Amino acid sequence: MKKKMTMLLMSAALLVGLASGCGNNNNGGTNAGTNTGEGTATEAPKKDVKIKIFQFKVEIADALEKLAADYEKETGVKVEVETHGGGEDYSALLKAELAAGEEPEIFNSSGWAGFDPYVDRAADLTNEAWAKDLVEASKAQITRDGKLLGMPMNLEAYGFTYNKDLFAQAGITELPKTLDELSAAAEKLKAAGITPFALTSEWWSMGIHTLNIALANHEDPAAFIADVKAGKATLKDDPTMKEWIKLVDIMFANGQENALTTDYNTQVAEFAAGKYAIVQHGNWIQGMIDEVDPELNLGMMPVPLLGDAPNVFTGVPNNWIVNSKSDQAEEAKKFLNWMVTSETGKRYISTDFKFVPALTSIEANAEAIGDIAGDFAAFSQANAAQVKGWHWDHLPDGITQQWGAAMQEYLGKQITADELLGKLDKAVQDIVKK
Repeated sequence: MKKKMTMLLMSAALLVGLASGCGNNNNGGTNAGTNTGEGTATEAPKKDVKIKIFQFKVEIADALEKLAADYEKETGVKVEVETHGGGEDYSALLKAELAAGEEPEIFNSSGWAGFDPYVDRAADLTNEAWAKDLVEASKAQITRDGKLLGMPMNLEAYGFTYNKDLFAQAGITELPKTLDELSAAAEKLKAAGITPFALTSEWWSMGIHTLNIALANHEDPAAFIADVKAGKATLKDDPTMKEWIKLVDIMFANGQENALTTDYNTQVAEFAAGKYAIVQHGNWIQGMIDEVDPELNLGMMPVPLLGDAPNVFTGVPNNWIVNSKSDQAEEAKKFLNWMVTSETGKRYISTDFKFVPALTSIEANAEAIGDIAGDFAAFSQANAAQVKGWHWDHLPDGITQQWGAAMQEYLGKQITADELLGKLDKAVQDIVKK
């Protein structure tokens, strides 16, 4: 079974590259490090070197701290980890950090347009030892002028993560494939005394992941986004967006009463406690779920929207960027190289971080990544055409934040659907015209 799951995950890794590259037509000194195996009993002498990591992924914060401590034991190099995520605006905090003259050696950035503000301080990683092992299509969103300017963090996928036992309790034997079937499933759950959706008011969840469901369902998402930015198309008049409003209405009408005051950590913790049947997140929540109930019977349900072919959405969530303006850029490269080539580092990535690796040289740990990624792997292998990409990073920074704010208003019933779509269009034009 484990061998079969690993094969499925490898297939999924290849599919994610194809999906994340779909429609994206606008982009196109080696440090060996030390492979020391599982660690060493003797601490290396401390060096007068410190590298700082400024990162956003709260789910790996504790494990990353431990990895940093292990690296210091093996090399003597101090690694300081500073994590900002969850409800915080990581992008704004990073820009403030850099504007203040603080230059972390390593920081996170998304790709495509989200990476544009940092191109001038990103070290060229093209010739690093690990670069040849990257899943091919994971490179495009972080490549400029033929140079690889970051290390893709991992591969992730999302849809509707659902509690299989609660679905069975409500008598739902087949996953919904259309919006009408999703609405009917929600009614069955409520009839069984189960709240269907665990919602959150977090701007990034709604302004990024929820909106991407609509963007990714266009025939050519990148071209559609380019037309919206150029004023040649609007979200308010787009047929796919109008169907998307129906999906959002189903979610918002069938969530918990206090959704507007529910943050990400609370949302996931309460879902993990069995209070709700469905949450719009992906395999990145597996570690958080396992801390509450490692035996929770979960799956990834594709999201209905157009017709009867629901989709899951997959891509590279972020990248490790080495800051070329730092005096310790070469030490930062060595750290990243160690993280993905040493047995210690690879163990952290596949087991402690619970990542589906972006490098073919690191084998996914089927047990560690859990049911959510396992379901994604099985679905993607059988339904490649229904695996869509992540497209929000084709938009300039600031737009998704405004989209999230508009979604918060809609969740709070402060604006109508037409007003919501109008605000989404205005956010694009406000940022693009600057």
